[in-house]
Amino acid sequence: MKKIFIAFFWLISVIIAAVYTYENPEKIESLKDYFKKIEKIEITNVESENSIYIANSFEVNSKKIIELKEKVAFISYPSDQKFNKNKLKIYTQSGFVIENLKQKKLNLPKFFTLQRNGGIKTVITIDKNNIALISGKEKNCFFASLVLLQNGKELLRTKCLPEKPKNNDFNGLGSSNIHLDDFIYFSLGTPEKFLSKNSQLAQNDDYLFGKILRIKKEDIVKKINNEIEILNIEIYSKGHRVPQGLTKINKSIFSVEHGPKGGDELNLVIQNNNYGWPLASYGTNYLEENGGDGKSISSNHELNNFKEPLLALVPSIGISSLNKCPNNLQNYYKKNCLMALSLYGNNLRKGNSIIIFLLNAKMTKVDSFEIVKLNDLILRHFVTNDLNELYEDENGSIYVSADKSGIHKLSFLKFR
Repeated sequence: MKKIFIAFFWLISVIIAAVYTYENPEKIESLKDYFKKIEKIEITNVESENSIYIANSFEVNSKKIIELKEKVAFISYPSDQKFNKNKLKIYTQSGFVIENLKQKKLNLPKFFTLQRNGGIKTVITIDKNNIALISGKEKNCFFASLVLLQNGKELLRTKCLPEKPKNNDFNGLGSSNIHLDDFIYFSLGTPEKFLSKNSQLAQNDDYLFGKILRIKKEDIVKKINNEIEILNIEIYSKGHRVPQGLTKINKSIFSVEHGPKGGDELNLVIQNNNYGWPLASYGTNYLEENGGDGKSISSNHELNNFKEPLLALVPSIGISSLNKCPNNLQNYYKKNCLMALSLYGNNLRKGNSIIIFLLNAKMTKVDSFEIVKLNDLILRHFVTNDLNELYEDENGSIYVSADKSGIHKLSFLKFR
């Protein structure tokens, strides 16, 4: 009888827990959020065997140099220093910085959240001030914020996202940043799982989401020093879904962004242009089992005076970071050259790749692109300097982060 009572009590407890979890998902998320913020990061100094991948005109040699299971937000290394992996400065999305292979919790405000795939999305450096773009939550308000990491001071906060909390997805926030002349440019996506109220923000100038934004460096410093109350944020371009990577060649700005189901884009970003989302895309809405309706979206950008992408990838590959090609590729091709990374991709086209874009002389057209698959690496960020310019070591090798794996060295060899 006692065993039956214990079994009955256990069954009732399981049912109550299941019902409570279903009806109060935000409380469970808050609990997970708390433990994730304090969870110790495991980082290991390693030297893996070389893996060789054959591209059309050369080989790519990949070697893991650091084991790290975290998602990375930004990795910096001084351009003028010989490479020493112990001196990498690694910011994780979960709110830590790793230096000398030792972790330190960052000074972040209480509203910083990891819920809905949130976290640190990029780090901007101005005059030795490190500023993080983060996701935030207060009560039922989800938003994005710029925070000074030296003291946790908030410099900018967006309006609340209009969608229900369960439909917000901060994977869609992006983001990346570049320095150009007197400005900082950074991207801010629409934190969406599928077409929703958040998608519409990309066309709404009252919101910063779905835009490439710029701020005067001088104004940021004034805000840090309490010389001004409000930062003047300029919408440089709009109609972006998830602009994940941002870079420049001379004065020309380029971004890559995630489409929905298909439609990853490479864009030449021109001031005051509209890139169409969610009214135009070469992708389709996600299928019903993923929250969408599976319907196509108008692909005709020009009909609505939207800017066409330089290239749209259908199926998509989960494109992530973007930067200039390393010098050895630049010298080989003798053309304007960009390199992107990709995450998972999908069952129609796998990601886990580097993508090389060759542009015409005016940088208005993609003459060629090549996708080089690197097995199962979920590639997220390049190692760059503080200005988000690609770091190359003395041998021309570059370094990238891969989710659930770590930091990898990529060398380009045996050019044909």
